[in-house]
Parts: sequence; structure tokens; C-alpha cells
Amino acid sequence: MTIDWWTLSLQTTNVVILIWLLGRFFWRPVAAMIEQRRVAAQQALTAAEAKDAEATAALAEIGHTRAGFGREREALLDAAREAAEHEHAARLIQAEAETTALQAAAATQLDREKSAAEQAWIDRAGRLAVEIATRLLGRLDGPALHAAFLDGLLREINALSADARRAVAPAGAAIEAVSAEPLDPAEQARCGTAIAGALQTQPRITFKVDPTLIAGLELRGPHSVVSNSLHADFDRILLELTHDDRR
Repeated sequence: MTIDWWTLSLQTTNVVILIWLLGRFFWRPVAAMIEQRRVAAQQALTAAEAKDAEATAALAEIGHTRAGFGREREALLDAAREAAEHEHAARLIQAEAETTALQAAAATQLDREKSAAEQAWIDRAGRLAVEIATRLLGRLDGPALHAAFLDGLLREINALSADARRAVAPAGAAIEAVSAEPLDPAEQARCGTAIAGALQTQPRITFKVDPTLIAGLELRGPHSVVSNSLHADFDRILLELTHDDRR
């Protein structure tokens, strides 16, 4: 086998030239392009990693925010429950106070109605007693009735202490002898003498008439009153009845 060195040299030269041309006009631009692509890919990868880090941070912030929302929601629910409990308790207290006030008002109204009914019965009983007494007294003898009430008045005066008598008829004072109906001059004289003797003084006595006494006599001084009349008796009886009912 014979080697053609000339041809081999030409082919080697062609290969070297081809490699040089490829290295100069193909491989370098391609390498530069590949490097640019690599750099761009690296930059894109770096940007993607940054975006991923931002997304991760955003997700963490969202999670933190959600956790904060959850805590805030629980706090709001607790506050709402506490406010509702306070409102419920306040309404219960208000309802209890209103119920107590209504019960007190009802009890007061009941007491008023009871007192009004009792007073109505007492007034009716008093009017009935006055009517009965008036009818009975109309059948009695006038002078004898006056004498009986005068005796009762004298007993009332005699039962007083010396100071009480002076309060009824101080020295030099004018007093009134009041009767339910007019007394004739003889009865006035008899009453004046008896009253002066009981008082142990000589007062100036003026005789007056007051039909509200119903029957009897009343001695009215500047500072005190001595009474022996049906009106006073009825008042005393009604007072005792009222006192007994209220006990």
C-alpha cells in the first residue's frame, strides 16, 4: 500500500483550515451565544428564586395575617360573649328591679285601697252613729241632758292637775263654754257657777253654740280644751277602732 503524502498533506491542511474556520466563525459565536443563554438562564433562575423567596415570604405573611385574624376573631367573639353576658345580667337586674318596684307599687296601692276602704267604713260608721245618737237625743229631755253633760264636764275638769286647770283658764282670761244647742239664761248661770267652782277661779265665760258637738259641752281656753260631748266621744271611739285595725 502506497501513501500519497501530497494528498495527505493537502487533506491535513484542509482539515486544519476547516477547524480554524469553524473555531473562528462558528464555535466562538455559538459559545458566546451559549454563554449568553447560560447567563440569561442563570439570571432567570436567580430571578425565579427571588420570586420564589418573595412568594414564600408572602405566604408566611399571609399565614401570620391569618393567624392574627384568627386571634382577633377569637378576641372579638370573647368580647361579644362577655358583652352579651353583661347585657343579659344587666337586663336581669333591671327586670328584677322593675318587678320589685311593681310589687312595691302594687302593695302600696293595695294598702291605699285597704286604708281607703277602712276609712270609708269608719266614716260610714261614724255617720251612722251620729244619726242614731241624734235621733236618740231628740227623744231626751233637754235640761236633763244638759245637766248630765255638765256633770261629765265637771268630772273632766276635776281630774285635771292644777297646772292644767290654769292652762284652761289663766287668771283674768276669757274662756268659751260651747254647747250643741243654745242654753237659756238659767242654764248658763248654773253652768258658769259650776265651771268656776271646778276651776277654782273666776273666769270670764262666754257661751257659744256649735251644732257639730251633737250633744254635750266643751270648755275652750286660750291654751287648752276640756270636752264632754258626743262628737269628742265618737272621735275617740273611731281613733281606737282605727288603731286596733292597723295593729
